[in-house]
Amino acid sequence: MTDYTPRRAARVLLVDAAGRVLLFSGFDPARPEDGRWWFTPGGGLDPGETYAECAARELAEETGLRLPVPAFGAPVHRDVTEYPFDGVWYRQEQEFFLVRVSGHEVDTTGFSEVERASVAAHRWWRMDELAATDERYYPPDLPAVLTRALAGAPTTDGGVPC
Repeated sequence: MTDYTPRRAARVLLVDAAGRVLLFSGFDPARPEDGRWWFTPGGGLDPGETYAECAARELAEETGLRLPVPAFGAPVHRDVTEYPFDGVWYRQEQEFFLVRVSGHEVDTTGFSEVERASVAAHRWWRMDELAATDERYYPPDLPAVLTRALAGAPTTDGGVPC
C-alpha cells in the first residue's frame, strides 16, 4: 500500500485572446525515464493561504504575470490526483482558476530551484492541438475542463476585459 503525502494546490488555466492555454513541460527528477508531460501553472498552498491566493502567487512566480487575488474569481474545476514526484507520493486536492488575458510574454525567472531543474519548456496550446497530440498532459481531461470553464467563466486581464 502506498503512503501518500497530502497536498493542496491551486492550478491556473491561463488562456490568451487566441483561445490558447499556457502549459509547462516537465519531468520527475527522481524518475526522468518516465518521460515528460505538460501541465498548467500552479503549485502547493503555503500554510494559511487560500486557493486563490496560491493561484495568484504561483502565477506570478511561474509566469511573471501579477494579478490581484479577486481577478481569479471562483474555481472552475476541482479534482484529486495521486502522483509521485521527486521520491514522494502525493495525494493532491486541487482547484483550477480560469484567467483570460489578451496576451502575455512568459517570464520564468521566479521559478524555484526544483522548477528550474524539472521544467524544460512552456508553450501556448490551442484546443485542437491538445485534442490531437500524443503527448501527456494533466489533468488528462484538460480539453473538457477548458471547454466547460470557457463556456461559463468571466473574462479578466488584470481588471481589463479582453
